[in-house]
Amino acid sequence: MPRESANLPEYWDGYKPHRGDGEQQAPEADVFAWTQYDGHGPGAEFLGSPRTALELGSAEGKEAVNLARTGVLVTALDFSAAQIARARRWWDGTPGLTFVHAEACDHLTRTDTTYDTVFSIWGAIWFTDPADLIPLVAKRLNPGGILAFSQAEPIEGYEGPQPMYGNGLAGRKLPLVRWSYAPDWWADLLKRQGFTDIDAQVLAAPDPADVGTLMVRARIPA
Repeated sequence: MPRESANLPEYWDGYKPHRGDGEQQAPEADVFAWTQYDGHGPGAEFLGSPRTALELGSAEGKEAVNLARTGVLVTALDFSAAQIARARRWWDGTPGLTFVHAEACDHLTRTDTTYDTVFSIWGAIWFTDPADLIPLVAKRLNPGGILAFSQAEPIEGYEGPQPMYGNGLAGRKLPLVRWSYAPDWWADLLKRQGFTDIDAQVLAAPDPADVGTLMVRARIPA
């Protein structure tokens, strides 16, 4: 049956739906994963050694929990009220962890809080116009702070905003846009926004014939 989300918040409410019987159990949070392949790619060390962190698009909250358990003060933000409610049900009481229901640009515009790192794992940085989002991230990073994110590698020759029907081709019309760019495009944008130590590359899949992962990390000067 096609999805019938009427708007984007409803669409994200249904991300990773529970398909079993009874109450959904909390997933394991013992691994910090950046890629779509189990056991592949870096872990939390990709963030450096932050004392504070903001995750943009935390969904289930697994990585936020994993990071908070190491002593980092983590704010986990998501656009979906349902995702935040589920994450709070599972993880409320985790020391140093706060969940926030907000859109990424709205939060970064309204808050005065700054962070040692801002990160996104197949999250808001993939689904928000970088021309709007990246300047706001830069303002909310502490001196020497790190921006890090991952998403699917771009399709060669088809870079830029990529609209799709969120409910599928037989469902209610709901435009959904992903912003997909090559590593050199990201490096140029981040440089123009004042970032340094920029590392933007595609991490090949375990099988090179499969889809790789765009991995980007950059630092605000100290």
